[in-house]
Amino acid sequence: MLNITDTHCHIDGEEFADDREAVIQRAREAGVGKLFVPAIDLTTSHRILSLCQQYPDYLYPMVGLHPEEVRADWREQLSAIKTILNSQLSIVNCIGEVGLDYYWSREFEQEQLEAFEEQVKWSVETQLPLMIHCRKAQNELVSIIKRYARDLPGGVFHCFTGNEQEARELLQFDRFVLGIGGVLTFKKSHLPEVLPKVVPLDRIVLETDAPYMAPVPMRGQRNEPAYTLHVLHKLAEAYNVSEAAIADATNDNVARIFNVK
Repeated sequence: MLNITDTHCHIDGEEFADDREAVIQRAREAGVGKLFVPAIDLTTSHRILSLCQQYPDYLYPMVGLHPEEVRADWREQLSAIKTILNSQLSIVNCIGEVGLDYYWSREFEQEQLEAFEEQVKWSVETQLPLMIHCRKAQNELVSIIKRYARDLPGGVFHCFTGNEQEARELLQFDRFVLGIGGVLTFKKSHLPEVLPKVVPLDRIVLETDAPYMAPVPMRGQRNEPAYTLHVLHKLAEAYNVSEAAIADATNDNVARIFNVK
């Protein structure tokens, strides 16, 4: 059986409240050997640390403030999350999910920029990687990362769905990789053509974003980490290599980015 990693799943979410243990068991049985769990705010940062301690060496926690959760109280949220980060540095594996999102609204545009930059500084300070979310804000995002690129340890551009030009722009940050999930399998996705053209296999990690964006043939259902296998299968097809080659490459990338074996 192949051993793979889901680098982004919200297994702490209410969507898994009734069968979380069974979902984790299915992931193990599918060969998903590690799950990385991003926070979105102060509450989930606490919750994820508690959950991950129940599954040592299987669930890996992140803490951070998601751009869609940036509100008027963002400074207080960040201050409290930073306190958690400082006290749990030996346990936390990544700062995330952080970034910029102007898809629905620009109401807190300036606050998002400041909150993201602050968390980028945490990454420089702690040398923990970043799990970056970006929608309709790549120019602004790239501008901020450029200021700190020399000192950042790296990270993941989560849920990449862009074109060749956008991929090249993100790949200029050579310690970062692209997170590829269920969108790859969608009928109208251009990723099967884009990725092999411009993204080498040493710049990709697998993810689900469970419970969201389930891959074909599970589309429309609740996503879960076991479905990482469908992403693996489609990537192998797109790159015209074996599934074992994708598993090996992406696991090597996980080890490098997150400093885990």
